[in-house]
Amino acid sequence: MSPPGDGVRAIHGLHHFAWRCRDAEETRSFYEDLLGLPLVHVIKKDLVPSTGEYCPYVHIFFRMRDGSHIAFFDLGDGQSALPSANTPGWVNHIALRVGSRRELDDMHRRLMSHGIDVIGVTDHDQYIESIYFFDPNGFRLELTTEVASPDTVAGYAEIAHEHLDSWTTEKLQRAADSKGAK
Repeated sequence: MSPPGDGVRAIHGLHHFAWRCRDAEETRSFYEDLLGLPLVHVIKKDLVPSTGEYCPYVHIFFRMRDGSHIAFFDLGDGQSALPSANTPGWVNHIALRVGSRRELDDMHRRLMSHGIDVIGVTDHDQYIESIYFFDPNGFRLELTTEVASPDTVAGYAEIAHEHLDSWTTEKLQRAADSKGAK
């Protein structure tokens, strides 16, 4: 792996994040009509291009303002993705950025007015503020806005490796203590 700052910068950004949905039209209605993300492309195939296996599907793409997408696969069987058995439900999610706290509050009200249960506004270390909710497939979504100043964000970046190293040391120590207690 290349050390940070050695000039490797091939990744420009997110093109899409894909997830399984149980019904493409139900998912389209939620993402396009409620969240305002336009449906921009639909791929309908019987064979998976990357593996060659037979699995009829539709792959739908919703574009965000920055050009990135959230996408879904409807495999035609009415099933959505199952939660991970070894992971708490709050861990796996996708966070979508809004432009301001006002936009976050507006989306909070909009979701609530459509009967969507919303958690938050939640403060995350005075870095971002977020709301959480689930789409029709049980997929957890976060809408978030950065509230920290650019100087604060730069300060977080300066100490990020130090904090990660500390966590790694603590985790290893807990594991060693746990083995010793047996």
